[in-house]
Amino acid sequence: MFEILHKDILAPTVHRFVIRAPFIAPKRKPGNFIMLRIDRNGERIPLTLVDSNVADGTITLIVQGIGKSTRQLLTMNAGDSLQDVVGPLGNPTPILTGQTVVCVGGGVGTAELYPITKALREAGNTVYAIIGGRTKDLVILENEMRAVTTDTFVTTDDGSYGRKGLVTDQLKDLIDSTSGVTAVYAIGPLPMMKAVSAVTRPYGIHTVVSLNAIMVDGTGMCGGCRVSVNGQMKFACVDGPEFDGHQVDFDELIMRNRGYAGDERASLERFEHPADHECRMGGSK
Repeated sequence: MFEILHKDILAPTVHRFVIRAPFIAPKRKPGNFIMLRIDRNGERIPLTLVDSNVADGTITLIVQGIGKSTRQLLTMNAGDSLQDVVGPLGNPTPILTGQTVVCVGGGVGTAELYPITKALREAGNTVYAIIGGRTKDLVILENEMRAVTTDTFVTTDDGSYGRKGLVTDQLKDLIDSTSGVTAVYAIGPLPMMKAVSAVTRPYGIHTVVSLNAIMVDGTGMCGGCRVSVNGQMKFACVDGPEFDGHQVDFDELIMRNRGYAGDERASLERFEHPADHECRMGGSK
């Protein structure tokens, strides 16, 4: 069992957890993820490793409550324990050196982007960040990102904080006004990463995206995280999760990720309203 040692709330549906995982902590690198199972009957969900503390034997996760399992995880508190935490999985992020880089995070994708941004800065790069959310409440880790970048720009879809508009609007302006941008790292919703890749393509800027495909085991056995990259089939869990954004078939991946949308809504409905789904197989009394 993996004990939750600390929990704090970053936004109404975004919580940060510090979990005891002494065998994972020393091996964690930027870009790695874990597969987590809440209890014996729970599904396996992939979550990015945001940070680790080797001395304490802990890992840090930031979770947005979207589906049934992540909503259930948000109900847990310090002192509770998780059934399984397996990792680190996936390939670590290739860290450039001595270049000018822009890191773009959308929503909870900023949590996944933070350790990469920090590693890029520590490797001697000039690093800019653009972080966005639908509203001010969904902009997370702004202070942390500012601490590891030359400058950080904030956007919100509704204009409630920072620049009103999309992260891609700020990205284009930053590329046009900053000489020598050689790479962009983007993590967030699939449509956002597709849009970022479309912005950078005409400039020929290398663009790295982290794909949040459907995963079951995280080891390449189930095939659920298949993605088309440069016309070839890849598995996000073992070949990624990061790929060249200019080579990813985003439309196919978006369509595949919607394949279980109905089942996911039904599962969330049963979790949030269990009284409406009582088993009646025993008949009336």
